[in-house]
Amino acid sequence: MTATNAAELPSIPASPPAFSWGLVPAAIVSLSAVMIFAIHVRPAGYIVLVLGVGIAFFVNRPLFRDLVLIAIGMTILSTISLKADISYLNMVRMGIVLALAVYVPYSLSRYAYKEHSVRFPIRTGQKWSPLEKWYLVIVVALGYLILPIYFIGTGAYQNWPAIQAPDELIRLFIGVNAVGIWDELFFICVCFALLRKHFSFWTANVLQAVIFVSFLWELGYQGWGPFMTFPFALLQGYTFSRTKSLTYVVCVHLLFDLVVFLVLVHAHNPQWLQIFLFQQTY
Repeated sequence: MTATNAAELPSIPASPPAFSWGLVPAAIVSLSAVMIFAIHVRPAGYIVLVLGVGIAFFVNRPLFRDLVLIAIGMTILSTISLKADISYLNMVRMGIVLALAVYVPYSLSRYAYKEHSVRFPIRTGQKWSPLEKWYLVIVVALGYLILPIYFIGTGAYQNWPAIQAPDELIRLFIGVNAVGIWDELFFICVCFALLRKHFSFWTANVLQAVIFVSFLWELGYQGWGPFMTFPFALLQGYTFSRTKSLTYVVCVHLLFDLVVFLVLVHAHNPQWLQIFLFQQTY
């Protein structure tokens, strides 16, 4: 995989239709993610996934080709449990699977389709505006206010293993941040970019957000988590669309995940990091 400049990104149709029949198979593919990752209705979820891709074959052949790539990535993801597990073996296994879920669609798009639809724009050549810099501060502030209430108030922190030993803290930190980076590679640079070729911005953004949130549900963001993760996924798609910068959206995500890490450490160890307004009780 290669980094690209924003100027090299594939062109997007200026005014995709507000509605096209291609939305039907694309929505079915997104719905299958809920079934496969969120509620674990398998193999029914796979049947729905194949159905969505199959309908696209008859409705919109270019869309079919891109939904195949998304479906392949989703299928690779589903080969392992996505529940938070920071054991050494699982981190290696999950790392391999997550890498393949991005690399295989990228390789097929680049070398089989001979397209450049999946790109990773790191060097944009543009300085961050004052608003973009302030947005980073706002993300940290919102995370500080919201995440303790969510993780501690719902008990969702228990979906992550208890950590105390130094190596456990290091593995949790690496795991949280690695998954955060991967989220942007797959959901934004693969799913959103491919869907954006065929649909308006908000249609493509909502479709990718459904897949994104389904993945995060299995990872551990349950309870009322989707009321937080769905807007976050939409904002990431919007931010990427505005900045054309993978670097920037990754920075946003990693800052948010830094607060996630700190809250998880505090929730499992109430005597540590007593820096939040909403704190864990002993």
